[in-house]
Amino acid sequence: MSALGNSQIRYWLALSRTPGLGPLTAQRLLAQFSVERIFSASSAELKQAGCPDKLVDSLQVLEWSLIEQDLLWLAQTENHVVVFDDPDYPDLLKQIADPPFVLYVKGDPRLLNRPQIAMVGSRNPSVLGAKMAQEFAGALVAAGYAITSGMALGIDAASHVAALNSGGKTLAVVGTGLDRVYPARHRQLAVEIAETGALISEFPLGSSAKAGHFPRRNRIISGMCQGLLVVEAAAQSGSLITARLALEQNREVFAIPGSIYNPLAKGCNALIRQGAKLVESVDDILEELGQYNQLPRSSGAQINHTMLDLEQQNLLNLIPYSPITVDELVRASGSSAENVSSMLLVLEMQGYIAAAAGGSYYRIQ
Repeated sequence: MSALGNSQIRYWLALSRTPGLGPLTAQRLLAQFSVERIFSASSAELKQAGCPDKLVDSLQVLEWSLIEQDLLWLAQTENHVVVFDDPDYPDLLKQIADPPFVLYVKGDPRLLNRPQIAMVGSRNPSVLGAKMAQEFAGALVAAGYAITSGMALGIDAASHVAALNSGGKTLAVVGTGLDRVYPARHRQLAVEIAETGALISEFPLGSSAKAGHFPRRNRIISGMCQGLLVVEAAAQSGSLITARLALEQNREVFAIPGSIYNPLAKGCNALIRQGAKLVESVDDILEELGQYNQLPRSSGAQINHTMLDLEQQNLLNLIPYSPITVDELVRASGSSAENVSSMLLVLEMQGYIAAAAGGSYYRIQ
C-alpha cells in the first residue's frame, strides 16, 4: 500500500522504472515539475531541465503495462511504496547526497524511521566472527535498536537471524526487486524478515542481482543507520565500501579488532587506524551514541567453564584467539600429543574452540 492514491503513485512507479534516471537527476526534475508533469512535459522542457536526449526518450516512451503490474503487487497488504515526500520515508536517509526517490518495502514501513545500527562483514566469516555478530545483534536489539543489513551470506545473515531470534526488529536492504531473493538460499530468511521487520529496495520489481546494484544498496544501509558496525572484513572487502559511505554520510563507524595474523581482521584493523571506533563490547557502541545507561547490564556474555576438568581448563588457557598448532600446544602444555588431541576434541565439542586451516585451533570463548 502507499500513502498516495493510485493516480499519483503510478507516476512515482514510472519514475522508478525510467532507464537512466538516477537520484540526482530525479531531484532536479522534481524541483521543477510535479511527478505527474514530468511525463507530460515536452522534449524542450525536459532538456531545459537538464535531461540528456536518451533520458528524454526514456521518459516519453515508457512501458506503462509494467506499472499496472506494480500496482497489482502494491495491492497486497504487506507491500508498500514509500516516496521521498511520505511521512514514513527515513529522515536520516533524506540527509545523504543522493537519496533514492522511491523505496519498495515488504513488511512494516514504519520501521524505516526506527533507530537502527547497521551490521556488515565477511560473506565467509570465521566461527568466531559469526558468533560475535550474533552476540552484538542480540545485545543491540535488547538496547532498543533495529538491526539493518544486506541479507548477504555470512555476517549479514547472522545479524538478521540473531535479531529475529532475540525478538527484535531487522531490516534487509537488497540489491534486487522485492519479487526476487538473492541469494536464493535466503528465501525463508526473507519471508521471516518481512513478517516482523522489513525488506527494502530502490529497484523496481523484476530487477535482478547486478554488480552495480550493491554499492547503491550499501548507501541505503549506511544512510538509514545511526551507526555502522563492521564485524569481520578482509582487506578488500565490500564491507569497507559501506564503511566509507557511512563516514561520508557522517555516521558513526565501529569496528571489532582482530589478530594481525587473521586475514578477516585486516579490514577492521585498517578502519580503526583510519578513525573508526574500536569496539570490544556493545557498551562501546552505546556509550558513543549516548545511550550507555540504557544497556541492560545482563547483556554481556558470561562464560562458564565449570564443565571442564582442571587439565582441560589449563589447555584452554593456552589457546589464543588466533590459530595455534597442536605441536605448539604439546610443547606449551608438556602433555602428550595423544592427550592434547583428546582434550582438543572435548573443547571443540563444547564450543570453546574451533578448528582452523592446517590442523590449527583457536579460541572462540
